[in-house]
Amino acid sequence: MADADVLVVGGGLAGLVACAELTAAGRRVLLVEQEGAANLGGQAWWSFGGLFLVNSPEQRRWGIRDSADLAWRDWRGSAQWDRLEDEDRWGAAWGEAYVAFAAGEKRAWLLEQGVRLTPLVGWAERGDGREGGHGNSVPRFHLPWGTGTGISGPFAAKARAAAAAGLLGFRFRHRVDALVVEEGAVTGVRGTVLAPDDAPRGVASNRTGTGEFVLTAGAVVLATGGIGADHALVRSMWPARLGTPPATMLTGVPAHVDGRMLAIAEAAGARVVNKDRMWHYTEGVANHDPIWAGHGIRILPGPSSVWFDALGRRLPAPGIPGHDTLGTLRLLRADPDLAPYDHSWFVASQKVVEKEFALSGSEQNPDLTDRDLRLLVRTRLGSGPTPPVAAFEERGEDWVVADDLPALVVGMNRITPQAPLDPAGIERQLRERDDQVMDRASTDPQARSIRRGRATRSDRFTRVAAPHRILDPKAGPLVAVRLRIVTRKTLGGIQTDLEGRALGADGRPFPGLYAAGEVAGFGGGGAHGYNALEGTFLGGCLFTGRVVGRSLAAAL
Repeated sequence: MADADVLVVGGGLAGLVACAELTAAGRRVLLVEQEGAANLGGQAWWSFGGLFLVNSPEQRRWGIRDSADLAWRDWRGSAQWDRLEDEDRWGAAWGEAYVAFAAGEKRAWLLEQGVRLTPLVGWAERGDGREGGHGNSVPRFHLPWGTGTGISGPFAAKARAAAAAGLLGFRFRHRVDALVVEEGAVTGVRGTVLAPDDAPRGVASNRTGTGEFVLTAGAVVLATGGIGADHALVRSMWPARLGTPPATMLTGVPAHVDGRMLAIAEAAGARVVNKDRMWHYTEGVANHDPIWAGHGIRILPGPSSVWFDALGRRLPAPGIPGHDTLGTLRLLRADPDLAPYDHSWFVASQKVVEKEFALSGSEQNPDLTDRDLRLLVRTRLGSGPTPPVAAFEERGEDWVVADDLPALVVGMNRITPQAPLDPAGIERQLRERDDQVMDRASTDPQARSIRRGRATRSDRFTRVAAPHRILDPKAGPLVAVRLRIVTRKTLGGIQTDLEGRALGADGRPFPGLYAAGEVAGFGGGGAHGYNALEGTFLGGCLFTGRVVGRSLAAAL
């Protein structure tokens, strides 16, 4: 007799959603996870929690006009699929299905699951500014109460309730090393039982084996995430179109996000596609209080900071803060002059920092994570930066605060002596930027972006500072932040059909194997194509986990 109806490998958000759907249908499930119980919820727990919703009540309250047609146009423009006869065939189908979900029942379904939304709607990725190009045409980044914990928490609670009811079993500290394949079908998994480890959530645990295990089931769901913690693997898949991979990077995910399951699934016969597509942030700073090794935090910026490369040159469009993640990554990595350097710089006034700097991560947003409305109003709408941003200004190794520009550049050069900046050159470019921003008729891309943001009520209220001169002493002090690449998401993965069935090398379903979340490229092995729209990663886990759970529950 099989150990369960379904084995779900991976206790992150996609796996938990699949478990919820399966157990709600009365199926017996075993959740197999290499980490301990403290990590239930995976990366989602650590996230800012942004959710992509289309034509929502929250958008309409802010006067934001949105539609499914506009969202699908934005998605296609960002994805730029060019392998539609092969690797992109199913990814494009998943992308279209996800946009329909986000414009349809997603919000109501989330509320049914226990997720609650704040009134805030942000514009985390404004795009490259091209008609039909990458980016959200309107703000769609909805923030939940609880940030990432407010999304993963309800599904973790469902898993514990299903376990209490006898429908779900946990197999923590069980590392899957291979899929069991019999007569061309996946019938289970085998692997190593790891030694107990009570490491807190996110802290690297031991890999000491204490025994072996084999588990069998009618089907196996892989929901094991991406490759972000394995820098060697990231570099091996780094595409030439993004230039040279950095010699050093920060890590945006815990150590267990190691990408092992991609190779394991491929070795068993599953098809892995679009390995060259990935998503890493350019606005990373070292966490002054790290949870895991090389822990990087992303700054979510508004559009007003001045972005300089390592040689002190102001970045051209699309290198405007908060616009085009991968476009900026190309600017910084594809220029041969910049190849020796792994950093860039924000220069801003304190006025910009207070209004426009947010930090990604549940632990960096206690007002939202703890659902503290009073703290939210006091820290987001009051004077001064949020307490977490203030802590980085005071303690972060990448931050310089100074009363005047010469002192600021001295501090910047102290951090990166291998790439000394010319104070006169920095001053000239800042003054040029200031003149453009203060000229209401300016066609400068950054000036236009600031004006456009201020014309959107949600941005003007929460995210975009009033136009001013960075060098105005009244807006000071001056702030500089060294930025580094922080690894984050895998955009390719196991190719799946619209039921979440993993495909084999022949393009047909691989019997018994399903995949959800990041390991499946958030659906089809590449639902995002080359670029993702912000707020779609957690949503991709939710949607693929839901589809896989429902289709399997019906099939068994």
